[in-house]
Amino acid sequence: MPITLEEEPGRVFRLEMRGMLRKAEFDHCQSQLAGEMSRQGPVRLLFILDGFEGWESSEKWSDLTFYANYGDSIERIAIVGDERWRSEALMFAGADLRRAPVEYFASSSSDDGAARAWLTA
Repeated sequence: MPITLEEEPGRVFRLEMRGMLRKAEFDHCQSQLAGEMSRQGPVRLLFILDGFEGWESSEKWSDLTFYANYGDSIERIAIVGDERWRSEALMFAGADLRRAPVEYFASSSSDDGAARAWLTA
């Protein structure tokens, strides 16, 4: 599966994205995350783009239902990935639209130390 969701200490959820991300898989992950936010309250998200190839072509990506319903339950978003994905990933995360801060951390490895430190500060 190109996206996985794991809970970490401190209401941090790690989402690893590999290969081509498909809308149906992303929706499934959002559904799991929505359940956790309903149960726990606000969360922080750590996205790891490892071997990421982009998003499948689909007009369905413009659906903002999750953002409208749960956007205020996300405190911070850190994204770690290859520099080539910076602009698109920040746009996809709605960095300029959110109240919560969103930061991108370029990495050629899976080292997410700086992102994790920022996320939990």
